[in-house]
Amino acid sequence: MSFEQLWSDLLPVGRADSGGYRRFSWTPADTECRSWFVDTARGLGLDVETDRNGNQWAWWGSGDDAVVTGSHLDSVPDGGAFDGPLGVVSSFAAVGALKARGVVPRRPLAVVNFVEEEGARFGVPCLGSRLLTGAVDPARARALRDPAGVTWAEAMDAAGLDAGGLGADPSRLARIGTFVELHVEQGRALVDTGAAVGVASAIWPHGRWRFEFAGAANHAGTTRLADRRDPMLTFAATVLGAREQAALAGALATFGRVTVEPNGTNAIASLVRAWLDSRAPESAVLDRVVEQITALAAERGDRDGVTVTVTAESETPIVEFDGGLRDSLAALVGASAPEGACSVVRADGTAPILPTGAGHDAGVLSAHVPTAMLFVRNPTGVSHAPDEHAGPDDCLAGVDALASVLEHLATR
Repeated sequence: MSFEQLWSDLLPVGRADSGGYRRFSWTPADTECRSWFVDTARGLGLDVETDRNGNQWAWWGSGDDAVVTGSHLDSVPDGGAFDGPLGVVSSFAAVGALKARGVVPRRPLAVVNFVEEEGARFGVPCLGSRLLTGAVDPARARALRDPAGVTWAEAMDAAGLDAGGLGADPSRLARIGTFVELHVEQGRALVDTGAAVGVASAIWPHGRWRFEFAGAANHAGTTRLADRRDPMLTFAATVLGAREQAALAGALATFGRVTVEPNGTNAIASLVRAWLDSRAPESAVLDRVVEQITALAAERGDRDGVTVTVTAESETPIVEFDGGLRDSLAALVGASAPEGACSVVRADGTAPILPTGAGHDAGVLSAHVPTAMLFVRNPTGVSHAPDEHAGPDDCLAGVDALASVLEHLATR
């Protein structure tokens, strides 16, 4: 199976009119993606199974100390084609390449598709890997609701899986000896270095917080400005304050999702819910930025007669990937790059090593097993949007790099 054919088969699934993708967990598009995973795995002669949390696995061989690769197939609303699927497609293409050249692994090798990595439907990112590792209470996961009020348990049951079995899976986790995730780069660091493939050093600490601004609904045409308790004012001031605090701290802060009640043109809002996504190079910086944004919101709320409530929905500490694995992969990727491909630029011949502000399932697994990530150059630097991109030659360079890494790890 070639990368091009696999990519072409998956590309139409879940594409929206915007040109982006809407592949949300347990929806028809997700079902189609999951069927593609099963068909592809079986086409490669791999054994397919779905774990108790809905993650899909395709195994080459059995036993422990496995080398696992993969990523996710779900998307953010109107997301790009590459975030997640590039890792899964490249994993299957790399396995196919190893089989084609007669490689016989000494360790079992698996491709995984983690469910709900983006948290786009139920709000908690990396939910499949968090459940696997016991980082999320299964009762909390079952009760998570999408914007239509459907719970995770109801959605999973409707997809034909039993949500009653959710939870930590220590025996499966113990089978994983090494995890390597290939992902499109979600910035422009590789573009600036001229390299096609890089290796991750760390993931910034990050999290999501739900802000609720509760005021009082009233008539937009008859209520004096002085008499209003308008939560939109408090929300707007909080957005501006978040931007300022993040800029001063060298961090990132984004309100990208908001709901308004009653959401009428001629009515003052009674309630605004907004979700803050914030990231920083250090946990102390992230904590300080979120505290400052919370304090700003509360202070402005007092002035506006608005009650502000802040709830942490997910928090992830800094991830430092395994140093020995990282360095060995950087050397391996550099040495395996095609001559003249301009994919290695460091003076010592190794691939570039770079941090990222984006969260990944690899970050969750890194607390339990040696973990590494490969990044494929994204010339637009755009991600979570239709302009996200990786060129065909760079995608193939990623497959070659991943195949070399898997062969090295699985045959030693």
